[in-house]
Amino acid sequence: MKTPAMGALVLAAASLQAAAATAPQFDMAEYRQNVKTLASDEFEGRAPLSEGETKTINYLKGAFIKAGLKPGYFGNYFQPVELGRITASQDMTLKVGDMQFAPGSDFVAVTQRFTKQTKLDNSDLVFVGYGIHAPELGWDDYKGVDVKGKTVVVLVNDPGFATQDPEVFRGNTMTYYGRWTYKYEEAMRQGAAGALIVHETKPAAYPWGVVESGAVGAKFTLVDDTDNAGKLSVRGWLQKATAEKILKAAGEDYAKLKAAAAKPGFKAVDLHLPANLTLNNDLKRGTSHNVVGMIPGAKYPDEYVVISAHWDHLGRNPNLKGDQIYNGAVDNATGVAALVSLADAFKGTHPERSIIFTAFTGEEQGLLGATAFAAKPPAPTKDMVALLNMDGMNVSGKVDYALLFGRGQNELEEYLAAGAKAQHRHIKDDPKPQDGYYFRSDHFALAHKGVPGLLFMSLGANSPDYIAKRYHKPADEYSPDWDLSGTEEDMTLLYGIADKLANSRDWPKWYQGSEFKAAREKDKE
Repeated sequence: MKTPAMGALVLAAASLQAAAATAPQFDMAEYRQNVKTLASDEFEGRAPLSEGETKTINYLKGAFIKAGLKPGYFGNYFQPVELGRITASQDMTLKVGDMQFAPGSDFVAVTQRFTKQTKLDNSDLVFVGYGIHAPELGWDDYKGVDVKGKTVVVLVNDPGFATQDPEVFRGNTMTYYGRWTYKYEEAMRQGAAGALIVHETKPAAYPWGVVESGAVGAKFTLVDDTDNAGKLSVRGWLQKATAEKILKAAGEDYAKLKAAAAKPGFKAVDLHLPANLTLNNDLKRGTSHNVVGMIPGAKYPDEYVVISAHWDHLGRNPNLKGDQIYNGAVDNATGVAALVSLADAFKGTHPERSIIFTAFTGEEQGLLGATAFAAKPPAPTKDMVALLNMDGMNVSGKVDYALLFGRGQNELEEYLAAGAKAQHRHIKDDPKPQDGYYFRSDHFALAHKGVPGLLFMSLGANSPDYIAKRYHKPADEYSPDWDLSGTEEDMTLLYGIADKLANSRDWPKWYQGSEFKAAREKDKE
């Protein structure tokens, strides 16, 4: 994918440097207190539909009012987000032909259908390679095959990762088509009854244990007026060894099919094996909330810059010994506290365009709050200039770079480069592009509607033990030893970009070849 060179926009580092220079001094003592409070045991890990949610959203509403923000969602600070909580019993068995597989060790399965029972009933298995339908890339794994009522077996990631060829998709850099969420979405569009993704640690970017733990216990989903009848009956994962056994029973070789699937023109393979699986589900409904505040634009009030962070985390696990609370200090009390600080920074500035500040619910459950926001936004998405999203700030001191996630997606990366240059920093690309972080945070939900997004995330990028020892663990707790100078520098950078967007006629565009360019063009029609 070709990226326009700097200067393609009427954008100069000097303008962002001027914006940064006029940014107010952030009150880092107040920022620290906000993180400490939100990540405290009192807030119980900030799970949706919990007492922790009530405390969190009221705390943020008070902070927004203090910052002078107006109610941002049709006269309210809260956007209701209707959620269904589905807990699948683990007393289940996947039967494929004469074979039987056990939950956890061999496979996992969940559903988004809000019903007491879902099942695969003699659903024929079809191997569809990477399960990608991408007309703009001339790639269609579903060409010539009808999978309606059947269950597709799908490889994780995309052919670019498999081949490491930069001319195939984006090579080592994961595309949207490589994300497991896309695999399920496309299978649903194709009319499949179920989809089973084959797990391999390297292309998935996480071990089987993450998949297994993610499928056990209560799962949240948005619920439509049909109780999600149009969703897949079963969304699952297969251990690689399980997939190999299934394919062998069908007279196929996993390694050979995987190699063939990475080449253009791959044709799906009907395995002529029926799958049977029954999920018995415990159900509960509830209303969660996004928190939304706004500064009305002084000159162009119907054009919007959106700044966001997710307030939720994983709550409490009573089955754990010792510490049972997932405090989510870095992920994402740091981000939502930065949202409050930026709201404070814009207080009394009277930007030309409106600025929406939103704290999303349900990010950890699959970008649920952001998806609800995109579906019923407080303003038309075609009028949203850009979204700046924060998900885990740098608490380990200053660095001489700014991280760029999603290189080659949209022109906001030029704003980031110019702003970093004004701070005498350089751009450092996502150190793990194969992991697809650009597709794993809230801006992604708005990208589906065509709104260009920029992700600000550290998540321990300069703290090597964070992912291994604290990420999504009770150990992600606030520490008074944090060095917040890097956080302050990033908030200054963010302020400069937001100020530039809010006080100009700029409309950042998606680059040619981006998966989301067509959505913006359609939205603007």
